[in-house]
Amino acid sequence: MHSNRWRFIYCLLLFSFAISVSAQASKKMKMVKIETTLGTIKVRLYDETPQHRDNFLKLVKESFYDDVLFHRVIKDFMIQAGDPESKTADSTVRLGAGGLGYTIPAEIKFPELYHKRGALAAARLGDMANPERASSACQFYLVQGKCFTDRELDDIEHRLNMILRSAEPFKYSEAQRRQYKTFGGTPHLDGQYTVFGEIVEGFEVLDKISAVSTANGDRPVEDVKIIRAKVVKR
Repeated sequence: MHSNRWRFIYCLLLFSFAISVSAQASKKMKMVKIETTLGTIKVRLYDETPQHRDNFLKLVKESFYDDVLFHRVIKDFMIQAGDPESKTADSTVRLGAGGLGYTIPAEIKFPELYHKRGALAAARLGDMANPERASSACQFYLVQGKCFTDRELDDIEHRLNMILRSAEPFKYSEAQRRQYKTFGGTPHLDGQYTVFGEIVEGFEVLDKISAVSTANGDRPVEDVKIIRAKVVKR
């Protein structure tokens, strides 16, 4: 009887601990709903990139992204938004150079975080002007990408090892290869841009935006706008 009592108490404590850990994980998970003129996309922000996470949340809470355009759209690649100048620019203006006067230090966590389909990543200036690969404070992109073969991934691994010059050459894991082969992404960007979140709902909206007609500068012929972005619990 005494043994059973302690066994019950022990199991109860384990259950309480599991609930506590689950609640803490749920509390830490940061989600943002992005309502666009073509539908709603929900993204999860990574705790592994805290500076990008916190800056994005700050801008969302300040309603910065409300009325911002997806100013650069390339099918089978990505859709980009966040240029503050897009809120008031007419249809003849080439967008993409706008910012907030500061950058976010790179938080490139590759190969842990990579450019799978649905990845949320920060735009930035090129390496010549920005060797530290610091991110734009406000411009981001969502990866649509395409599917790759093992041969193509082998070639990309080779090129990335030359570009990144890692102490130890990397190879995609089987899970990452499966992701790129069946779900898609943009592996050639890996290790060079900060990936700080991913889409959890609204992949069909990503595809819908990616399919719009574009003009010079890859700007959609008809504006695709973020109506509002807001922080949500789940």
